[in-house]
Amino acid sequence: MYELLGISLALTALLICNAAVSLMTSAFWRLIRPRAGHWPAQIQAQTIFALRVIPTCLAIVCVAALLVPAYLAHEPRPSEDVSWKLAVLALISFSGLTLAVWRGLAAWMATRKLVANWLRNSEPINLSQSPIPAFRLKHPFPIIAVVGVLRPRLFIADHLMASLTTEELSVAIAHECGHLIARDNLKRVTLRICRDLLAIVPFGRTLDQEWIAASEVAADDFAARHGNEKALDLASALVKIARLIPAGQRPGLPIGVSLVGEDSGSIRHRVSRLASLTNSSAHEIASIKTTLVGASLWLPFGAFLTASLVIATDADLLFPIHLLMEVVVSALQ
Repeated sequence: MYELLGISLALTALLICNAAVSLMTSAFWRLIRPRAGHWPAQIQAQTIFALRVIPTCLAIVCVAALLVPAYLAHEPRPSEDVSWKLAVLALISFSGLTLAVWRGLAAWMATRKLVANWLRNSEPINLSQSPIPAFRLKHPFPIIAVVGVLRPRLFIADHLMASLTTEELSVAIAHECGHLIARDNLKRVTLRICRDLLAIVPFGRTLDQEWIAASEVAADDFAARHGNEKALDLASALVKIARLIPAGQRPGLPIGVSLVGEDSGSIRHRVSRLASLTNSSAHEIASIKTTLVGASLWLPFGAFLTASLVIATDADLLFPIHLLMEVVVSALQ
């Protein structure tokens, strides 16, 4: 019973802490969203990603560095029985963990199958603009996408290469390079795991969609960083691709980013925005600000992690945490 109670408390704490902080970060984003709409897209994407990931990171730190050491240091044997209320909460948390692992594996297997299928229907091409292996793909959808996390590959539909000018193709590839530099495929996987952990208590789905939109615009900014001509070339490429999309079809990439994503309806907004971009200085300033914003968002978490590790090494400091666990166990009896 000692081990079962400890596992149940850990799972319940993971669920409650993650849900509570996710709710707070979602509310915080709604509060700052009107102002955030005027921020550079890179900063928006960085902020949204941090707000979605930090709750899960905080929950893991709380359980691993505070709750578990406090339980091991102060919980006597034999311990209390696991009540049905605590068992239900633990089961919900375990279901979220299981779903996250299952969907992560499913996405990985689907991506491997997709890449294998595409490789059979494509041929390698030499593109000086691409830092990763590139392939010319026979596909009805106007695909230009980076697929994969550890070994990403660039796929471009053959009829799309024939439809775009050299300048348009170059800037479209630069857009995908923007995703590569930002590690957006890895971020997509991370966001999916964080969402699945709260599948039963679905907070943050709006943030996920807003991150996708912001990351696409940020990649547009990266591709258009050398001025109006590049921005207009990318806008022209987006318009051409939109016209080539078969009715009712989507790229359907498990782990990948495409120039035209799942929400092809956002193309009009992106084209309009690209037409209004100026020169590269704004991009350089935005990049510096993005680094500073990213550091400022993660500094509090770093401080919390450091404090948690310090507390975890001191049994006296862990005692109040154990008392709190006793209160929770009593309340759930």
